[in-house]
Amino acid sequence: MRKALIICAAGMSSSMMASKTTEHFESKGHDIKVEAVSTGEGSNLIEDSDFDLFLISPQTKMYYDKMKQSGDRVGKPVINIPSQAYVPIPMGVEKLANLILEELPEA
Repeated sequence: MRKALIICAAGMSSSMMASKTTEHFESKGHDIKVEAVSTGEGSNLIEDSDFDLFLISPQTKMYYDKMKQSGDRVGKPVINIPSQAYVPIPMGVEKLANLILEELPEA
């Protein structure tokens, strides 16, 4: 199973997006799990976790450069989520799922 982590301000909206996107992947037969954490937890997890991809939520994009540097140190991708892929409606979930599929390293 491949894993992606959304890093968000407080983790509320990102938890909903993570859950809906994981359900979307399951319905399409993909073995991908999406989880979510707050910015404080996320910065520690980039260098010390088994996640394959890190996604920075639109409201925390000011932390992107710092988190990208952490990802570069350990060879893991860190990307910004565009605001249109961060809406908990089917179209937004599908956009986020497509972004993850494009950016997720091959297993």
